[in-house]
Amino acid sequence: MTMLPETPSVKLGLVIDLDTCVGCHACAVNCKSWNTGGYGAPLSDLDAYGSNPDGSWLNRIHTFEVTPDEGKAQLVHFPKSCLHCDDAPCVTVCPTGASYKRAEDGIVLVNEDHCMGCGLCAWACPYGARELDGDAGVMKKCTLCVDRIYNENLPEEDREPACVRACPARARHFGDLADPNSAVSKLVAERGGMDLMPGQGTKPVNKYLPPRPRRESNTGATAAGAVTAERPPNPEGGILGWLDRALESLG
Repeated sequence: MTMLPETPSVKLGLVIDLDTCVGCHACAVNCKSWNTGGYGAPLSDLDAYGSNPDGSWLNRIHTFEVTPDEGKAQLVHFPKSCLHCDDAPCVTVCPTGASYKRAEDGIVLVNEDHCMGCGLCAWACPYGARELDGDAGVMKKCTLCVDRIYNENLPEEDREPACVRACPARARHFGDLADPNSAVSKLVAERGGMDLMPGQGTKPVNKYLPPRPRRESNTGATAAGAVTAERPPNPEGGILGWLDRALESLG
């Protein structure tokens, strides 16, 4: 069994705004582009131009039509990648120590030289955030572009995950979620950022900002409205509650 470090003093992670994500997949494409030539072995593509294409992606986008408890149905684009959990079951279940969580910044990684591709980490992850690379025979996952964010050969403005750098809607934000004064922590506090599937008890570092509720205009069309203090996000209900239930049902 692989041990987790004590609670890191720095917790690097993502804040994803479901209100502004437009589902363009720019984050997923740039993620694959950077990580194919970066940390670890390249991300495979199997039968890429055939009838049954498959391959490894560290970041995937799911799109749902959601009918909330109140209001009209909404289209929600839901980016999903590793959440770099504080209590990461993918780490503690690993029999070889290949999966580990860094004490210095909280990033969860896979040492591909030690991974034997048993798949226990994928089984333990409640979010389906790990994938077995069919070519390399090892598990792959989001690295938060660890080879990019500390790369002093890059201009300072490029030292952020490739998905964040590519997002045209600025729906993705990167920073230290252990620092209450960081921009990402303030954003979570202002917008009611939430954990995905909090009932799993994994304490994800990444947070999701819920879509703003739509309100009726005089013409009958819908428009985005601000989340008010009188209606705080409810993790058991609303769109994120629906997403939690949908993801749990998918296993």
